[in-house]
Amino acid sequence: MPAPIICDYLSREKSRELYAEGTEFQIGKIEMVANTGTYLDCPFHRYADGKDLSQITPEQFAELDALVIRVPYEKQLAIDETFFRARDVRGKAVLVHTGWDAHWNTPNYFSSHPFLTEDAAVYLREQGAVLVGIDSHNIDNTQGKTRPTHTTLLGANILIVEHLCNLGNLPANGFTFSAIPPKFQGVGTFPVRALARIE
Repeated sequence: MPAPIICDYLSREKSRELYAEGTEFQIGKIEMVANTGTYLDCPFHRYADGKDLSQITPEQFAELDALVIRVPYEKQLAIDETFFRARDVRGKAVLVHTGWDAHWNTPNYFSSHPFLTEDAAVYLREQGAVLVGIDSHNIDNTQGKTRPTHTTLLGANILIVEHLCNLGNLPANGFTFSAIPPKFQGVGTFPVRALARIE
């Protein structure tokens, strides 16, 4: 996908023509694909009748009790339900730390990446997770043309955050997670500033 274009809509130099001496402003302009950087997926991304960014609520993406599941990519790319069974995921943001973010901005980042299997998605749905994130470029296996993890999670109104980074700095639990998108109608994905607050 194309990189974002970030430029001036009104530069400081041009603004000086509009305001009194000593007064200047910059107004930026951004043109981008919604799937840019670390972003949140809501049901509309996968389903035409799913909730879009204007319909999901802050309780789904802000100040969520969270936990980290660690599955080093060197040992396992296909992350199945067995990695989640020992943890209580109900009502939580479940963040999967694989270490794949070390490949960010390299050609390797988009090939042979870690992902959640369909049975993992079904397990997380049945156990009541409210959001699932991963430090990989896609929560699904992109080798084929189906996206069962997106289908399962978004079909259950469970939000997804992809392209996370620095999950290695977080404890296994005892923190809250936020990934707050703007409130846009008719949009299913948008970049977020993903934050953890350690208690």
